Amino acid sequence: MMELKTADIEGRIASRLRELRARQELTLDELSRRSGVSRSMISLIERAESSPTANVLDKLSASLGVTLASLFAPQERGNAPPVARRKDQAEWRDPETGYIRRNLSPPGFPSPLELVEVLLPAGARVAYDSGFREPHVDQQVFVLEGAVEVTVGETLHRLDAGDCLAMQLDRPVSFRNRGPKPSRHLVALTTRKGSVMTLPTARGK
Repeated sequence: MMELKTADIEGRIASRLRELRARQELTLDELSRRSGVSRSMISLIERAESSPTANVLDKLSASLGVTLASLFAPQERGNAPPVARRKDQAEWRDPETGYIRRNLSPPGFPSPLELVEVLLPAGARVAYDSGFREPHVDQQVFVLEGAVEVTVGETLHRLDAGDCLAMQLDRPVSFRNRGPKPSRHLVALTTRKGSVMTLPTARGK
């Protein structure tokens, strides 16, 4: 998979995070208290001077009431094209685990559904410990290649190619590839305010 330049994707994350924080009129200190991420780390991310991990970005997205995938997308706009060409799909590599997530959905197009493809290196484990979210998020994980262990709260699910798991993002979630080769899975997710959610990294998550 082709990967966007690190500076480009970190710049997009920085801009999106600043935009979301400003929209909610949150100070750095307030977002830090909400998310559990230090004020200095948030400031570095907003200046594109740090390479945050997937877990850190998941904490920030959960505290801002958005999905992790939305941090990699430009602001929604009514005239956005409904097609996302392969060359324009944003890819990001987690500096901690090396996992790669690719946003498949058309960027900026107003839709409640987001699609993400995740490549998980052999032996890698990615954990998201944000737990409950508002608005609620539903997610489904469909394994395309290899096998993935998905732990939702205390429940472990072992998924092989062709298996699909549905879950609500209301508790910690982790993904693990114990195999000798990279695995690949599709994540579909959507948000629903005021009730529990539906559907599929990437925190994907």
